Amino acid sequence: MATTIAKGVNNSAGEYALGYSHAEHDRLIRQATLFAPFTEGLFRDAGIGPGQHVLDLGSGVGDVSLLLARMVGPSGDVVGIERDAMSITRADARVRAAGFHNVSFREGDIAKIAIREDFDAVVGRLILEFLPDAGAAVASLAGLIRPGGLLAIQDAYWGSLLQLTAGLPLFSKSVSLVYKCFQLSGAHVDMERILYRGFREAGFPTPSLRIDVPVGDPAVFSHWTSDLMCSLLPQMQKHGLACDDVGELEMLSHRLESELIERKMFGTAIGLVAAWSRKS
Repeated sequence: MATTIAKGVNNSAGEYALGYSHAEHDRLIRQATLFAPFTEGLFRDAGIGPGQHVLDLGSGVGDVSLLLARMVGPSGDVVGIERDAMSITRADARVRAAGFHNVSFREGDIAKIAIREDFDAVVGRLILEFLPDAGAAVASLAGLIRPGGLLAIQDAYWGSLLQLTAGLPLFSKSVSLVYKCFQLSGAHVDMERILYRGFREAGFPTPSLRIDVPVGDPAVFSHWTSDLMCSLLPQMQKHGLACDDVGELEMLSHRLESELIERKMFGTAIGLVAAWSRKS
């Protein structure tokens, strides 16, 4: 199995560490279940609701779009933009299976959006961190939002994961490898700063901010971490990272869980930092 923290976006300034395989699609769906309550909470606090016309950036296999479809209801609609055709095919099938008629997907690169229409809200989850210039991307999105419309972005916050696992030898080694791999692959690992600065430089009013930290069942988060290690292994090896420090990956999930139980510690994943503001 493979777990990642991002949807399908190519970072032309570096290497995109994760692919578009069926296994990746399945992993994204599992991960979405873990993050859904935090994303829904963000959207509700930001003001997304019935009847709105919403753009989902980097829609992947459709998890955020499906969440939005329920929130905007039949009087609203959701447009997902995704660069990978296979992901769109999977997302379309999931939308049909769920019985939604208010979601559509378009193939395209969010770094060069060609859509010419105004949205009530533009949203993205775990997506801007993989763009070469995430701050500039925030500014470019302003042109897609009607006056008074909303921009709401949720991305990775690494500080909590690094801190909470610092006293756990195996977890700390695993998380450090993942963190370094994303850095070497060109991903931004300081989105909490980039988002705030990007909103202000793009001319939005001072954004509201929040950081959510998923925590809980050791088994769930051990599996999440192990899956992420397995997914990134080829890139870790390519960058010469010391993957052998965590031992065989086949039993890594079990060993991580045992470490948490032994230390009487809960599990955790990356934090989710969010910024949202309305266009003047």
